[in-house]
Amino acid sequence: MSMDGRTCVITGSARGIGRGIAEYLGEEGANVVINYRSSEGAAKEAVDAIETAGGSAVAAQADVTHREQVEHMREVCHEAFGPADVLVNNAGITADKQFTEMSREDWDRVMDVNLGGMFNCTQEFYDDIWEAEEGRLINISSVVGKQGNFGQANYAAAKSGMFGFTRTIALELAQGGSTANCVAPGFTRTDMVESVPEKVLDRIIAGIPLERLAEVEDVAALVRFLAGEESSYITGEVIDINGGMDL
Repeated sequence: MSMDGRTCVITGSARGIGRGIAEYLGEEGANVVINYRSSEGAAKEAVDAIETAGGSAVAAQADVTHREQVEHMREVCHEAFGPADVLVNNAGITADKQFTEMSREDWDRVMDVNLGGMFNCTQEFYDDIWEAEEGRLINISSVVGKQGNFGQANYAAAKSGMFGFTRTIALELAQGGSTANCVAPGFTRTDMVESVPEKVLDRIIAGIPLERLAEVEDVAALVRFLAGEESSYITGEVIDINGGMDL
């Protein structure tokens, strides 16, 4: 089914997985809000790519850790397209260190962006999702939230926390007929992953039963399904997309 007329807000969508999701939804006919914190040029490129493909998009600057900026993003969305039908909480950061070397600042910053940002955006767009016909909340977590990863105690804790948040919000949104789900990607071919040393990347791929990294399009296709009418009876789920890493 088409995404025509549905308005989708994707946080952290100037690059990486977020941009892939935004462009995929735009190509499917959605009105897309590209959120960025500081990458204005990349955000404009994403908007141009969607419009070139025949879609509609607008860029909205907002640091998701600042509620007033998230409120501004909602205003940009409403002025351009009206209330949001779909919110994809994708914005996130890492600050990797072995736990004995991790500072409280490293911990707090990762929590503030990954969990606090999700809280701010979900609360700001909650009424939109509640009131929408087939409203959708989609949170982008990580395989690290399930399996842990050396040097990522803060990131793993934050991404795991998204699971409980999603399931709880799913219960609350269900009363209005909307859904909430969580996507947990494995290692995905983005600039960040491809900057990993080749030997390390080879070891990662060797541990994936399908013997390859995920492509951004793999994740985007799953988000597209969850954002559409076809997923109307799926809610409160954490859906892995990791090539079989937990088999």
